[in-house]
Amino acid sequence: MNSTIYFAGGCFWCIEAVFQRVNGVEKVESGYTGGEIKNPAYREVCSGRTGHAEVVAISFNAELVRLVDLLLIFFKVHDPTSLNKQGNDVGTQYRSAIFYTCAEHKQIIDTVIQQIETEKVFSTPIVTQVAPFTVFYPAEDEHNNYYNKHKEEPYCAITISPKIETLKLYFKNYLEHTNNE
Repeated sequence: MNSTIYFAGGCFWCIEAVFQRVNGVEKVESGYTGGEIKNPAYREVCSGRTGHAEVVAISFNAELVRLVDLLLIFFKVHDPTSLNKQGNDVGTQYRSAIFYTCAEHKQIIDTVIQQIETEKVFSTPIVTQVAPFTVFYPAEDEHNNYYNKHKEEPYCAITISPKIETLKLYFKNYLEHTNNE
């Protein structure tokens, strides 16, 4: 059974690179959602004036990976307690957000967040926006598969590589066996 969920957790290159490596994830595509402007371009979204977040559309096979597990990975590889900021990426376009496509996903998201809060995993409250999905605007081609094409760039090495190491350390059972390493 295939499903799609939309995660925003800072720059979409970071989230994309992590979930490309997860077994059961069939497609990861960078784009924009959550704003008011139709067909936004990267420069517009980066201005922070469109209301859109940089997101990744994650299509996954629910028989191979559960949404709960994708959520736990998501909450581990970014800071869900930081409002409109991930590292040096600042602005509403970099907010932590989950855009769900059905009531069942919303219930699972709420349960996972409540569990994380109850267990006091973070010292401050989770500020991740949870909202129904409306429309997805694909990012320009150069933004897809970015990390795999540009691992040597400083942003990739400094910001994205540690997220992939976190994935390998805490979620090695979910790693896709590919040449993306």
